[in-house]
Amino acid sequence: MTDIKELLLSRIRDVADYPEPGVMFKDITPLLADPAAFTALTDALAEIAGNTGATKIVGLEARGFILGAPVAVRAGVGFIPVRKAGKLPGATLSQAYDLEYGSAEIEVHAEDLTGGDRVLVIDDVLATGGTAEASIQLIRRAGAEVAGLAVLMELGFLGGRARLAPALDGAPLESLLTV
Repeated sequence: MTDIKELLLSRIRDVADYPEPGVMFKDITPLLADPAAFTALTDALAEIAGNTGATKIVGLEARGFILGAPVAVRAGVGFIPVRKAGKLPGATLSQAYDLEYGSAEIEVHAEDLTGGDRVLVIDDVLATGGTAEASIQLIRRAGAEVAGLAVLMELGFLGGRARLAPALDGAPLESLLTV
């Protein structure tokens, strides 16, 4: 696991003062551009999907789509996008949540998740955990079971893991990297 961590870290670029002064943005586009690193990431997340018994992968808009779709293909399970409100046609379930300054809302097609599904949520970064927590609530409201949450990178200093512990209710939270 040390080798994959080193590979992934070597392909993540720090961008100072983006999107605002004082923020160190973790840019994963160099990782995505490297087929060996992207394949290693996909394989690691697909292994987590297999270990959790996931039958569906939920990818959180937008980078969770990029990571989750190939993981679903590799794991042989379905992929479900969770989008910002107003982006999906047809009947949807929605979940509002609070941000540091304001609020947001996410949606999923109402028919995409059922009572027999075990869902692994995938995203690129776990920060404060607000979007992930809302997606977990949405999955449960759809009648599906949360198999876990898997992220490329956890920003441990922001406390997302502690915030998510009650929502995950024993389901695993797997982070390939912690910074």
